[in-house]
Amino acid sequence: MSHTLRNLVLVLGDQLDLQAAAFDGFSAEHDAVWMAEVAEESTHVWSSQPRIAVFLAAMRHFARALEAAGRPLHYRRLDANDTQPTLAAQLRADLATLKPQRLLLTRPGDWRVLQALQDAAQAAGVSMELREDRHFFTTPQDFARHAQGRKGLRTEYFYREQRQRFRVLMDGDQPQGGAWNFDAENREAFGPEGPGFDLPQPPHFEPDVVTREVLDLVRRRFADHPGRLDRFAWPLTRAQALQALQAFIHERLPLFGPYQDAIWPGEPWLYHAQLSAALNLKLLTPHEVVAAAEAAVRSGRVPIASGEGFIRQILGWREYVRGIYWTRMPGYAEGNALQAQHDLPAWYWTGDTDMACLRDALKQTLEHGYAHHIQRLMVTGLFALLYGVEPRQVHAWYLSVYVDAVEWVELPNTLGMSQYADGGLMASKPYIATGKYISRQSPLCGSCRYRPDERVGARACPFTTLYWDFLLRHEARFANHPRLALQVRGLARVDEAERARIRAQADALRVP
Repeated sequence: MSHTLRNLVLVLGDQLDLQAAAFDGFSAEHDAVWMAEVAEESTHVWSSQPRIAVFLAAMRHFARALEAAGRPLHYRRLDANDTQPTLAAQLRADLATLKPQRLLLTRPGDWRVLQALQDAAQAAGVSMELREDRHFFTTPQDFARHAQGRKGLRTEYFYREQRQRFRVLMDGDQPQGGAWNFDAENREAFGPEGPGFDLPQPPHFEPDVVTREVLDLVRRRFADHPGRLDRFAWPLTRAQALQALQAFIHERLPLFGPYQDAIWPGEPWLYHAQLSAALNLKLLTPHEVVAAAEAAVRSGRVPIASGEGFIRQILGWREYVRGIYWTRMPGYAEGNALQAQHDLPAWYWTGDTDMACLRDALKQTLEHGYAHHIQRLMVTGLFALLYGVEPRQVHAWYLSVYVDAVEWVELPNTLGMSQYADGGLMASKPYIATGKYISRQSPLCGSCRYRPDERVGARACPFTTLYWDFLLRHEARFANHPRLALQVRGLARVDEAERARIRAQADALRVP
């Protein structure tokens, strides 16, 4: 390397892509790469041990890939004696010695991180060039153009635009199969026998030397953080991520559609992809994931109902929530349209609750750092919404516990979709239900002390009690809502004495 460092390329823990835009024009003779492990990224929310380990281990494996590619690297490890506590402080310290002429950064996945790094660069008097992230199909500017002039935003319209724009599952100008989505053919529950003994399991990636070193570090450094590491087996390299993708396409995608909303105790993976962490770390691109799924549909190996349902999550929903995030931040994080003020129950961090569905979802989350979308939206998220938890606390919990949680995707999903804190920008209605919904999707209610069809009394399901309490608290707001008014009208059959019993039982559930 020449004496003068031309460009210092900043690589964050969710940017593990050798083809990232910040590397465009990279010269090993004139440029270098900067990466840093700092405590703040594990402590600004009380991150679980699996989440911390996924990011640190993937970063250390990527550092090896950079070295193999011949790219000079300045890597700061968390366990080094002089490592600074924050990314901004570490960058300021390293700029003083490296003295680059310019910083290059691909757009991060977190508004807080972007602001901190920009401030550090400005304080050091070094210019920073922010490059758009090619990992996605669309840019924030694309989404802003889509949103301009619309009275309301809906994922379905955005998704159809992207299908047409990128020619995905299209036959000429028409959607393949004659419909834009096939929800009517999907989202079944398992029968009494469950998923069966032939349920395919995702690949198990045994921790190597690099990963085991990280697991030991996390156990020591973050011993008081929630979660467990004894079953840690996530894909952490590009090669492992590709293996995980192929296994999903061939083994589980064919039945993804029918069972994407099903829950079965003791089976965390079912027919889900488990690719979100690899996608959000940038070990996979959404383009190759969508292409693989589309090819499987067109070959006849995967029914279109399953393939389209999966592609919609990647090409539609994932791109949509990122657009919401970057066009609405930073104010979006402060939304609390329903004025929810209660604290998150402490047992969210332990799983120690009598409610069988929540116990199953929470214990699984803490053990693996994972739960599928219905467990997140209609179990843990639904309870927090009905309970009235202050949205920022719900957001902090989701960001803390899931290995795939990066703020650009987690925040809109939590505050918008799950908690309706944005007042309907993300979702056209609050996703509320009684315990009967969970009983239809899983057998867990059969082993629970509570009954989903009872709203008051010793055996009343807390979901059902809180559902009716939610309607009572927000009756005026949703009385004429186009999608919720029918549920609100059900209150007409509830007399004043019963309303008082519902409110009293709901209040008792909120007592710490």
